[in-house]
Amino acid sequence: MAASPAKPPTIRDVAERAGVSKSLVSLVLRGSGRVRPEKRQAVLRAMRELGYRPNAAARSLSERRSLPRALASTRAGRTPLVGVVLDDLRNPWFVDLLDGLNSLLHASGVHMLLADARLGRRTGQDPAGPFLDLGADGLVVVGTLPDPTALAPVAARLPVVVAGAREPVLPGVDVVCGDDVRGARLATEHLVGLGHRRIAHVAGTGAVGELRRRGFEAALRAHGLADLARVEPGDLTEEGGHRAAVRLLARPERPTAVLAVNDIAAVGVMSAAEELGLRVPHDVSVAGYDNTGVSRLRHLWLTTVDTAPQEVGRRAARCLLDRLDGRGGPGRVHLAAPALEVRGTTAPPPGD
Repeated sequence: MAASPAKPPTIRDVAERAGVSKSLVSLVLRGSGRVRPEKRQAVLRAMRELGYRPNAAARSLSERRSLPRALASTRAGRTPLVGVVLDDLRNPWFVDLLDGLNSLLHASGVHMLLADARLGRRTGQDPAGPFLDLGADGLVVVGTLPDPTALAPVAARLPVVVAGAREPVLPGVDVVCGDDVRGARLATEHLVGLGHRRIAHVAGTGAVGELRRRGFEAALRAHGLADLARVEPGDLTEEGGHRAAVRLLARPERPTAVLAVNDIAAVGVMSAAEELGLRVPHDVSVAGYDNTGVSRLRHLWLTTVDTAPQEVGRRAARCLLDRLDGRGGPGRVHLAAPALEVRGTTAPPPGD
C-alpha cells in the first residue's frame, strides 16, 4: 500500500520550530519592520529547514484586508491584483485585447488573474466571486456576460471596467470598446461601392451585435437598398455563421455579398459557400469584423473591420489604473475608431 503524501508544513509548524508565535511568523512573511533581527532569522531558518512555502494567495488576502482601499495601488511593498473575467476564451479577438490590457497593467506593477465566465456558468459559480474573496483591487470584464446587471454589487465594492462590450451601463463603471455602428457602416459602404445590391448580414447577439446590425442597415438605407437587405441571426461562432449562411445562400435570390458579425462567423460563411459550390469572392463576397489573426491567415485573407483590440485593452487598463489611483467619477463609454482592412474576400458582384 502506497504511503500517504506528507502534509506540507504550516505556519504553526514554523512557529514551533522557531520557538515563536504564529502571529510573529505572519509578521515576518509580510516583511514587517517590527520583528527583531534574531527572531526574523530564527523564523527564516525554520522555514528553510521545514521546506515551508508561504501561500501567496492567502498572504495577499491578509495584506489587502489590512490596507485601506484608497491606498491599493500606491502602498509600498504590496502588489496590486486585478481580476479579469473573460466571456469566451475561444474568441481570438479577446486574446489581442488581453495582450494590450496586460501590457499596461504589467508595466504599472499590477498582477492580472484570469477567470473563464463560461466555466463559471457551467458550474453555477459567480466568476467574480473568487476575486472578491482574494481581495482584488479591481475587475475588468471582457466581453458580454449573460446577466450584466449581476456586476452591480461588485461595482459597488471595487472599481470595474467593461472591455469589448457595450453593457452594462452602471454608475462608476467605464466601458471601453470599438465604435460598432461606424465599423459596420464602413464594411457595408465598401460592399455597396463594389457594386453589390443584395447584401446580407449574419447578425450577432447582445448590444455589440445590435449595434453592428444597426450600422449595416443604416448604410443600406442611405443608398436606397433597405428593401434588399437580409439579416440572418447568428451567435458569434463559426457554427452559427455556417448555419446562417446555408439559409442565406440556398435562396433563389441569394445575396452576392455577406457581412458577418465577426471574423469567426465569417469563416463559417466561407465554409458554407464552398460546400454550396460558390467561390469567394467570385460568386459571393464575404466580409468579417474584428481583424483577428484568423482574418490574416493567407488562405483566408479576409476583408474585415479593424477594431484595434490591443488599443481597447490598453484603454481599459488606463481607466482601471485611474480609478485605482482615486481618479474616477461617473462611468463613461470610450470608443476606439474602427478602420476597414480590404483583402481578398471581396470583389464586384458576378457579371460586373
